[in-house]
Amino acid sequence: MEKNFPPICAAMKKYSADGVIPFHTPGHKQGRGAHELLRELLTAEGLRQEVSLMDELDDLHEPHSCIKSAQILAAKLWRADECLFMVNGTTSAIQAMIFGTLKAGDLIFIPRNAHRSVISGLILSGAIPIFLPVEFDEEFNLPLNVSVETIERAIKKFPQAKAVLLVSPNYYGAATDLEKISELVHSAGMILLIDEAHGAHLQFCAELPKSAMDSGADLAAQSTHKILGALTQCSMLMFKKNFAERVKRAASLLQTTSPNQLLLASLDIARFQMELDGREKISKAVELSKRLRAEIKKIRGLKIFDAPKNFSLDLTKVTVNVQNLGLTGAEAEEILRQELKIQCELSDAANLLFLITFADSDETISKLVDALKVLASRPHKKISLPPPNLSREILSAELSPRETFYLPTEIIPLEKSVGKICAEEITFYPPGIPLLMPGEKISAQVVEMIRQSGGRVIGASDKTLSTIKVVNQRE
Repeated sequence: MEKNFPPICAAMKKYSADGVIPFHTPGHKQGRGAHELLRELLTAEGLRQEVSLMDELDDLHEPHSCIKSAQILAAKLWRADECLFMVNGTTSAIQAMIFGTLKAGDLIFIPRNAHRSVISGLILSGAIPIFLPVEFDEEFNLPLNVSVETIERAIKKFPQAKAVLLVSPNYYGAATDLEKISELVHSAGMILLIDEAHGAHLQFCAELPKSAMDSGADLAAQSTHKILGALTQCSMLMFKKNFAERVKRAASLLQTTSPNQLLLASLDIARFQMELDGREKISKAVELSKRLRAEIKKIRGLKIFDAPKNFSLDLTKVTVNVQNLGLTGAEAEEILRQELKIQCELSDAANLLFLITFADSDETISKLVDALKVLASRPHKKISLPPPNLSREILSAELSPRETFYLPTEIIPLEKSVGKICAEEITFYPPGIPLLMPGEKISAQVVEMIRQSGGRVIGASDKTLSTIKVVNQRE
């Protein structure tokens, strides 16, 4: 076999070829009982290898053979001390990262645009969040990242904090200066946790922002399926060895005891693929992205999001602003999908986001450019979006999300909520940055911001926001 051939795949092939008559799970028994629809989804060989819990196929919770070998190879490639394969998505990786490093009452800095999995990780750990403001690009109407200066201010204000968690790069590819932040955080005796869900590919091209582990992070959660070649739901958690014991225990509590072998194998294969020619593949994606950017800049009415001041940009995330076409992002997405058979990754009030990977080609890029030309050829006018009134304050939650989770709640009118403790997340799209998180005290300023905000509401029990869920402090 080739050097560093995926060890999990090797074990699966060996077992399926051994002629064993299975009297064990799964019930389809190597495909013999599979419905024809499932056979259409998976090859016969895939069904033969979709087995679990056999000793020679290792144990995700106590790896000693092929899974252990695969994780060691991945840690080496991504330049971490250790790596855990995660099959419950990056959500479980982020939860394990927080749960495995913090305890109840610990203070942790988190950005306002943190993924909801961060809040669930805080509920599990009992840690108390201190919310960091996120810089905002008014021209493109989208969130950027947390600045180095904000981290400096935060550490001075709350020197007793235990950790800093950042999202870098964010969904739009905006990455902060993790090297400088790492120095600040470690000098203050804190640990640095990175939600790198959108950055598993960074280290394979020098034109991209520096990866979290290369920048000095202590732990980084990566979605191996987002830009690389693993199956959806597959992620890796990278970390330094001094965090190994608790992080492994936390991950074991959060992951299924029946991991799908095909998911594990896809992680193993994604690592193997990157090890064989990862630099070539990611460099190809970057070159295609640069060509796409150049072509879009020629299309009247469209604007391309480039690296903002004080931040770097993952070029494989191509954000196109459509405001000057007289369309919202959602309207432009609908036209592209239904009429022109192009599907973007996401749309917001003003933008479309396209992900460029090594699976793309000159042909797919040309089809996207042609579709955008058709989109832009329609009569257009400019849409003005008022910039969101985002707070610049660094504030600690009144209660931990865990305390808030277990306390009794009540629904009250929004205008009577000032001074109460919020029991839900209130987020507007755009900009996708929560105005309120569970455990925060509600201020008069925030109530006024909610009244003035427009757009789609996420997290609220009352989508009209005439009422709000708060902690019932009378009980």
